Formats: sequence, C-alpha cells, structure tokens
Amino acid sequence: MKFFFKNVDNTPLIVFRIIFGTILMLEAWGSIFTGWIDTTFVQPSLHFSFIAFEWLQPLDGNGMYFLYGLMGFLGLLVLLGYYYRLAIISYTILWTYCYLVHKISYNNHYYLMILLCFLMCFMPANRYASLDVRTQRVDTSAHMPQWVSFLLVFQISCVYVFGAIAKMYPDWIDGTFPKIVLTDKANFPLIGKYFTKTWFYMGIAYGGLLFDLLIIPALAYKQTRKVAFFISIFFHSFNSIVFQVGVFPYLSLSFALFFFDGRKVQQWFLPKKGFYQTSQEPAAIKPNYLLAISTYVVLQLFLPLRQHCIQGNAYWTEEGHKMSWRMMLRSASGTLYYKIHNITKDSTYYHRPKILTAKQKHLISTHPDVIWQYAQYLKKEASQKGSLIQVYAISKKRLNGRPLQEFIDPTVDLANTPWDYFYHAPWIREFKGWKKPEKVDQK
Repeated sequence: MKFFFKNVDNTPLIVFRIIFGTILMLEAWGSIFTGWIDTTFVQPSLHFSFIAFEWLQPLDGNGMYFLYGLMGFLGLLVLLGYYYRLAIISYTILWTYCYLVHKISYNNHYYLMILLCFLMCFMPANRYASLDVRTQRVDTSAHMPQWVSFLLVFQISCVYVFGAIAKMYPDWIDGTFPKIVLTDKANFPLIGKYFTKTWFYMGIAYGGLLFDLLIIPALAYKQTRKVAFFISIFFHSFNSIVFQVGVFPYLSLSFALFFFDGRKVQQWFLPKKGFYQTSQEPAAIKPNYLLAISTYVVLQLFLPLRQHCIQGNAYWTEEGHKMSWRMMLRSASGTLYYKIHNITKDSTYYHRPKILTAKQKHLISTHPDVIWQYAQYLKKEASQKGSLIQVYAISKKRLNGRPLQEFIDPTVDLANTPWDYFYHAPWIREFKGWKKPEKVDQK
C-alpha cells in the first residue's frame, strides 16, 4: 500500500495537464465553430436527457454558445495552470451538465473526459510550469504521489481492456460489423477501395481487438514500449482520419507519458526542471485517500461488467452499454410508430415522431430508453390537454444487417410503465440469435 503514496517525479503529470487543457479548450470551442452546438442544442425542439435527469435541459437562446465559450476559456486556464483548481472543478461541473442533457450524442470520449476532469480535480497538476506557481498562488514542486500515475494508467487500461472484451462477440470476430462500417467509408481517398476487401476488414477486426487487448502490457514492458507507441500513433491516426472520432485518439496517445521512464520524459519536455529522485524513505499511508482510490477502482470495474448482471443481449437491448467502453461495435436501424389509446375520449390513433431531428429519429428507433422517454413525453402532452392516454410502441429493429425483428412488446403501455434503473426491461423483445445475415443491408 505504501507504493501508492511514494513521491515520484511529476513531469508526466505537468505535461499531461498542458495537453489535457489544450484538448478541453479545443473540444469546447470546436463545438461552436463546427456547428455542433446548433445541431445538438439549438435545432431540436425536444431534448432527451439521461433518465432521472430530465429536469436538466439545455440553456435557451444563445445560452449553450456562451456556456461552451466559457468552458473553452476554462480549458485555457487549465492549460496555463492559472487558478487551476477552480478552472478544472468548474469545467468538470459544466461538462457533466452538457453530457447529461445530450444523451442522443453520447460517445465514450465525452464520458472519459468527465472521469479525467474529476480525477484531475484532486491532482497537483499546477505545481510546475504554471501561472499559479509564477504568481505564487501555490508552491512549486518537482514530485507527486505515485497514486496519480496509477489512477490515470488504470483509467486508460479500463478503456482498452473492456473495449477488447466487448469486441469478443460473433459479429466482430467474423468481420460482419467491421465490413459494414468500412463499406460506408469505401469512398475514402486512395485506400477506400481496399475497405471492402476481406483481408482488409478482417485485418481491422483482429488488429483492433489485439491492439486493445495488448497495448497496455506492451507499453508497460520496456522492451516493447517504443514499438507499441509507434503502433499507437498509426492506430489512432487511422481512426482519427478515417472515422473522425474527435479528440479521443489524441487524448489516448497522451497517456503514453505515464509509461515512459520519468527521467526521459523530463529531459524531453522540461529539460530545465530538475528530476526528482524517488525518496527511499517509507511513505506514510493516508487511509482516507486509500479508501477513495479503492472506491473509484471498484466502481470503474463494476460499471463495464454490470451488463453481465442484466438479462438479455446488450448489443440488442442497449442495457449496460453506456459507461462500459463499448466502442464502435454494432450498426443498428429500425422502424417505429406509436399506437395511442385516449382513455378520456375512448379513441385510438397512431403517431409517428415528426418533431425530432434526423439523429434523434435514428436513436429513438434503436434505443429502448429513448422509446420509453418519448412515450412519457406523449403522456405529458396529453395530460396538459386534459386527456389520459395509453401508449404502445410498434417497433422493429435490425442489428448488423440482419432482417428486422420485433423490438418492443406492442402490448405494453409504456406511458404507464415505470422505468427500472437496475434490471432488464421485460418489454424489450429477445434477440433471435447471431445467425449470420445473408447480406449487409444499411437501409
């Protein structure tokens, strides 16, 4: 246990703070200039927040532009290490708010950024090469406790290892899904013509699986570290250019700082900073810190594994999918309309969601939680007009090019069915199996 509290050189953390602050700044300001704020928060007339957080809604008017502008400024403060603690705590709160109110745009790197922001709130990342030191707001320091490196390495290890485990399913192993996603990119310049070749998409399937599974041990082992790092650059560059997955590839590469020898990192990035030689004196164990670290580790292990405690196939039901590092694993589409019985007027009619954006329509046809939330919206709308209604979803879904299968039990009144936060929703129809589809059909 004393290992976690031993002081080591803090150069990797200082450099990581600068990179991370840059990423926070670019992520926020980039969302404004790319038009993402407009399509995500301004255009939709109905927003789907995470269940239990429906009371959180996007700011009206230009509010979200101002919010992301502020977050970009806070990211700049993190980069500079100026009022660092206030800046990173504020960014964590605001980013978590944004994450909770745009479930439709969920992806893993948004979630990873929340976790990293949270961890960085407790780390002494402004103790060197910062304006806080220059203005004497904090004392300069050349060391940090070992638990800092442990937590950051542990976090990225969860991303890769659980990402690899999630790929160990039939449609990844036989190349079905990699073929689908690469076929969509077949017009990519120069190399796109190879994307539909069996050797290429099967190479991507097994290469991606092996990379996720082995990259952490390869970086940790001195003899393979440099080769592993160059493979990481190629792997993440390919993903960034071909699949345009945002800042995740660059964020992932920055974790290599904690694998290389601390003295070399110091010489490469901060040559004027003296290297802190680890003290041989026994470190004092801090029970409160140890409890907090243990709790965080257990939670991060439980969340990706919770899907195995829930009945059903997570690739189909989506239950246990979020916060589990299940990245780029399946292609789904579906059809949906609602049968509504107005009890007050004793009438029945059918409804197709028309007020949703194209992205919302796609998600609502494949995600049972969004189907349920829209049924609650219809119930609320009817209630405001003085009517009591029952809402039934007529839904079919296809997974990875298979024929459409019935997705939601059409006999269950979703408007008056409570959401169960911890167990399988019995109104989701069972997946019929992994029989290989005859052809890839994206329609």
